[in-house]
Amino acid sequence: MSKPLSRLLLREQLAFLSRDHSSWGEHLDRVRSFLAEGLQVADPARPVLILGAGSGLEVPWALAPAGTTGWDADPWSRVWTALRHRCWPPWVFEDLTGGLADLAATASRSALEPWSGRRRDRESARRQLAGLLPSLQPKPHALATWIAAHRPGSILVANVLGQFGVVAERIVEAALGWVPWDPDPERADPLAEALEDWNRRSIAALLGVLRDSGAELWLVHDRAVVFSGGPLELGPWEASWARQLQSEAEASDALAGVDVPESLLGPGLELTRKERWIWPLAPGQRHLVEALAFRRHG
Repeated sequence: MSKPLSRLLLREQLAFLSRDHSSWGEHLDRVRSFLAEGLQVADPARPVLILGAGSGLEVPWALAPAGTTGWDADPWSRVWTALRHRCWPPWVFEDLTGGLADLAATASRSALEPWSGRRRDRESARRQLAGLLPSLQPKPHALATWIAAHRPGSILVANVLGQFGVVAERIVEAALGWVPWDPDPERADPLAEALEDWNRRSIAALLGVLRDSGAELWLVHDRAVVFSGGPLELGPWEASWARQLQSEAEASDALAGVDVPESLLGPGLELTRKERWIWPLAPGQRHLVEALAFRRHG
């Protein structure tokens, strides 16, 4: 992980931790309870891995089996976990997507004319990057290698899948040195669409590694971001999160259209827990959180 990328991820974590937590009580109780169950039923004879372990705000480390490994690219995540939980677990500091460095390098190249080294005008840079993004294939090699070496019995994915797109946007903005997204939501934005496709490929690639890991899976993630100040209610579980929302509200898909159960279900894996709830992250911004548990047959 390069120093610029590490610094960016650290800034994102600091921005998250600096938010007002006063309305997060129900969310934190539910996510901790869900992850606690995953830790308590884990086979103590096999390694346990927590992806997106972060600062430990949502992870009940006191219930983790001995030797449980945390994974977070933020360079201070392990220290914050140690301060919060008084433990010093083994840790992996790697990019889960396997594609952030390529994304940053491609965005930086797009800002310059290769023949002169001068900066392109903004519209040319946007077009260049939008044209190059489809060629990038993020692959979580570091995760696949770790899994092959350690053969974990349980993998917990702690609210990280829905962050890939946000981090990718920040990386592009930092590499270009300006914000390239069209402010008019009614206009087509080829660059935003190309980055959405990159996000979709990243999530799908990670889920593919998890599906083939041989581990039981406990995933909690942002399913959607809802921008509305009015009442927001959920009906009974629906396969489509949009149909479960009972209120009129503007919502965006945090997972770029990827259906997690559809990506994971198959020979060997069975969906045994599913729930969603509302997380009031900030005034006028609420997240629809999804928690899914997959157990192995036999």
